[in-house]
Formats: sequence, C-alpha cells, structure tokens
Amino acid sequence: MQRRRRRTTLALGLLAAATVLTACTGSGHKDGGEQRQADPDLPVRTRAVAATDALLAAYDTVIAGPGAGRAGELQPLRAELLRHRAAFAEGLPSAAPTAGGSATGSTAGATAGSSGPATATTTTAATTTTTTTTGADPTAAAVTTVAELGAAERRTAQARLADLPAASPDLARLLASVSASDALHAVALGDTTPVTAAAPAPAASASASPSGPTGTAASTAASPTGSTAPATAPGTGTPAASAAPLPDGTATALQSALAAEHAAVYGYGVVGAKLPDDQQRTDARTAFATHEARRDTWRRLLAGSGATPGAAAAGYQLPFAVADAAGAARLAAHIEARLTDVYGELVAALPADRRVTAADALRGTALQARRWGSAVTAFPGLPEAAATDSPAPTPTG
Repeated sequence: MQRRRRRTTLALGLLAAATVLTACTGSGHKDGGEQRQADPDLPVRTRAVAATDALLAAYDTVIAGPGAGRAGELQPLRAELLRHRAAFAEGLPSAAPTAGGSATGSTAGATAGSSGPATATTTTAATTTTTTTTGADPTAAAVTTVAELGAAERRTAQARLADLPAASPDLARLLASVSASDALHAVALGDTTPVTAAAPAPAASASASPSGPTGTAASTAASPTGSTAPATAPGTGTPAASAAPLPDGTATALQSALAAEHAAVYGYGVVGAKLPDDQQRTDARTAFATHEARRDTWRRLLAGSGATPGAAAAGYQLPFAVADAAGAARLAAHIEARLTDVYGELVAALPADRRVTAADALRGTALQARRWGSAVTAFPGLPEAAATDSPAPTPTG
C-alpha cells in the first residue's frame, strides 16, 4: 500500500488512536504436508482475481492502442491494479503474475453460480497470454478507448460489492477498499456514472468445488457512490434501525462511526464558514447534509438495537488552524480521509447483509477526500499501521 501520513478526524477521544491494517490470509495448511484445507473465501478470491485480470488486459489494450498518448496517466492506475491482484491472489494456487507484471491464468477452479467464463488476452513485451476468467466483466475484453476503460472500472467496482455478503470480514473489507479504488480510477478516467450495487453473488455450498459540507453520489457528478443495501432508512441509503441487539464488536464500530460523523458535522460547519460563496461552499453544504444523514442513521440503528448512541462533544479542537479557504479545503480533505479508515473498519464489523452500506460510505468519503485534494491511495480504508496523535474533544466545565 502506498505510504501516507495517517490522518485522524477532528479531535475525538471516542475514536481509536490508531488502527492496524488487517491482512487477508490465504488458505490454511495442515501439519506434515497433508492436503490443503478448504478456504471458504476461495470462490470470492477467484472472482476478484479474474475481474482484476480482465481490467489489466483492458489497460494493456488501451495503452498499446488509442491510449498510448496517456500512458503516463494510465500506468500508475494499472500498477495499483497489480497491487489489488496480489492482495486478492494471496493463497491462491496458479495466480501469480508474469515476470513482466501482467496477469496470467488466475482461476483456481469454477465458482458456484458463475454464468460462464470470459476470455481476455493480456499482452506484454515478453508474451501474450490468453486468460479464461470466471466472474469477470465480460465487456472488459472489448475495451479499446480510455472512456470505455473508465466504464469498465466502474462496472468492476459495482461487481465487487456483490461478493461482500459471501466474504469473511477481512476479505469484505479488502473488497470494499478495492471497489472504492476502482471507483476512483473510473472518475480519474472521466466516468462519473454513479456506482450501484450488483445482485449478490451466490454463496458457495459446502459441497461446491473451490473454484456545510459533500459526500455521496447525489452531491456532485464527480462523486459516484450510489449503491444501497437491503433494508435502508428512507432517503439515506443506509440501514433502518433493527430491534435485534448488536454484537459487541458491531456496536463498537457503529459507535466509532457515529463519533466520527459527529466530528465531521462540526468540522464542516467550520469549512463552510471559511469558503467563499461559490461551488465549494455549495459542495460543503451538501457534504454537511450527507454527514448529518449518516450520523442520524447510525444513531437510529444503535438506539433500535438497545444501545445508547454516543453524544456529540460540546466542542472539538481542530487538528490545525483554519484561517482561509485553502485551510477549509484541507480540513474537508482531512475529515473525509479519516472517515475512509472508519468505514473500512465498519465494513468488517457489520453483519453480512449490511456491509454494502458501509462500503458505500467508504467509497463516498474516498471520492470526497480526492475531490478536496487528499492524496489517493491504492487501498482506501486500509490505513497503514502507524500510531498518530489523536486529539481529544475540547474540555468543558
């Protein structure tokens, strides 16, 4: 993952001072060289690698053809795809890239419920490899222009969300992160169509063979976030409150998300006050409303489960002085970048049927962080393991 200085939201003692990047592990092995144990994530990993291979093939086609003049822009995005592929392929046999860096045969067998293989050709200076992929975007092989490449990235971002319910918590977090990265790529390539979740992929059976303030899609054309989870609260794209008690880990992650949104609402009030009356202030107002909606949703979900939602602090100490419009934009970027980390944690903590909502929030904050000028990483929501100071709420009384 690209190294970046760990960002924190506004001063919140209620949030953890640091998080540790959770790595997705591959299949286990029995002692003594016995047969490899079945990896329940294998079908999901296989589909994820296949989809990434299809994108890599599309990049190679475009770079070798009409996109040659934009190779300097496309190559860094392609390099991030290789990092995504390596993360998904961990533990998969026969899923290594070639020495030249392009993907080779990526599947480890058929996945349950696949609609048939798609074939993509990956070309490098050294070799041309025909890859049969399962679960990949079948239109990626037909990509010939930069605009079509952006659309393929966006479709892949959508498809990854369908596997969230079937994945383990750590792999779900990785899927959500890479989906957000795909969406960032799509926007960078000019595709601003909102991302919408595809139908969930069928889970493999035990007998199946392994094989003032912006933040979401509605705010700006450059913020495609638009998918929703089942059982959503009206007008929010987030889950309605449930009467069932939440597991401790889930409740803790929701309280952290709520605390972060309390801070974001406060912070965007400062942002809006320092911006001129132009498009940036309009964006800030939209973001303010988005964060209020998310705050209220998490509060309702916690209350509906019998938990007591955390209250906003009486005041917050800003992470740095905000004296002008430039400082306001920097603060907005800071808020959104920290929230990607919070929502990465939430994806892994939520029940399977609610993960898409947190993934939507992760993608929305990643897109807004980029819009406000934050550095883009290959894995949004998966921060590096580095301790940083975490400011506290302003003391009162």
